[in-house]
Order: sequence, then structure tokens, then C-alpha cells
Amino acid sequence: MGETSSSVADDDLLLKTFFAEVSEVQRDNEVIRILSCFKLNPFEYLNLPFDSSPDDVKKQYRKLSLMVHPDKCKHPQAKEAFAALAKAQQLLLDQNERDYLLSQVKSAKEELRVKRKKQLKKDTASKIKSLVEEGKYDQQYEQSEEFQQELRMKVRELLTEQEWRRRKMQMRISEEEGRLKKDEEEQKEMWKRKREHEEEWEGTREQRVSSWRDFMKGGKKNKKGEIRPPKLKTEDPNKSYVQRPVKRN
Repeated sequence: MGETSSSVADDDLLLKTFFAEVSEVQRDNEVIRILSCFKLNPFEYLNLPFDSSPDDVKKQYRKLSLMVHPDKCKHPQAKEAFAALAKAQQLLLDQNERDYLLSQVKSAKEELRVKRKKQLKKDTASKIKSLVEEGKYDQQYEQSEEFQQELRMKVRELLTEQEWRRRKMQMRISEEEGRLKKDEEEQKEMWKRKREHEEEWEGTREQRVSSWRDFMKGGKKNKKGEIRPPKLKTEDPNKSYVQRPVKRN
């Protein structure tokens, strides 16, 4: 416990010494660096390699956050940089997010290794050296700044592709949700019109029944003001039909 407390105290002393020597220009440059980072890679915000541990993340966050803290840094975007660092730390300390990021790093490394093997086939000297040193040649290359830069760019590419897929999927989900909502609203509107029609029909039921009864009672009587054609007189009152006169030659 005593050793741990002593170690923390030493770290605090080193940080105080460090910040006492940090100029305003350095603080401003750090704000600019943070805000220019690739947004999908929290390792870049904290300026850490991909194999950094959670403890490394916490220490680096503490150092950089104090450097760009709005109370200490006069840069107008210091608050944004400070928030970006906090978000990066949160993501890297979240196990699921960390696993996702490292899976993309692994995929990027595999793609770069395949690419390198193809290049070595064309370069006989490098191929022989790689075989003789039994993998040490490849390990040294992967520790080089050249490879690390290629890895960062490849990780950016993969993260961008994944984000694009995620957004497309989200767009499709939103479109489907919108379609379902529209169908639901149309269905509700249809049932509403049907219900209103049924209520209107039921409301006129008594009137319709009354009109039918009136029709049945007096349907055969002349309507008031109606003029009926005169009846034809028959020549024989005992006949119920009209006897047309027969023309004689």
C-alpha cells in the first residue's frame, strides 16, 4: 500500500513539473492536434498505440486533459478538445468498444501482412532474408514507423467502412420504421372513416324506418298536387277494356 501511495505521489510531482514547463503555444498545439484527429479512432485522440492497456489510457487521459483544460488553456476550442479526450477515454475503457476497435486493428494487420507477402514474392532478397531470420524480419518491420503509419491508415479505412455500413443499416431501419408508421396511420384513418360512416348510418336509422313506413302506408295514394291522366270511357259499360271503333268500307 505504501509503495502504491509513493508511486502516485511521484506521478503527481512529475505532472506538476511537466505542466509548469508547458507553454501556452504547446497547449494550443495540443488542442489543434486533438480536434484534427480521426473521429472514429479514440486511440488517436489520446495519442496512444493500439496495444495500450487501460492503465495507459487513464494516465494519458489525465496528462492530456490537464494540458487542454479550459481553465488552464486559453484556446477558444479548449472545451471541445477536453470533451473529445473524455469521450475517447470512455470508449477505450468500455470493454465492448475496446474489443470492437481491436478487432478492426487485427483485421487491418492481417490485410497488411497479406499485402507484404505479395511484395516479398517480387523482392527475392527480402524473401530470402525473411526465411532465414524465421519471422524476425517481419516482426522488426511491424515495429517500424512505416508499418505503424500504414496500420493507422488501414484502421481508419476499416472503421470508415464499418461506420458507413452502420449508417446505411440505420437508414434502412429508419425508412422501414417510417413505412410501418405510415401504414399504421393509414390503417387508423381507414378504421376511423369506417366508424364514422357506421355511426352516421346508425344515426339516420329511425328516419329511414319512418320513411319506409310512410311509404308502405300511403305509397299508392296520389301525392298532393299530382295530376293523373283521365280514364278512357268504354262504349260498353260492362266491358273493362276500351272498344275501338271498327272502320267500315
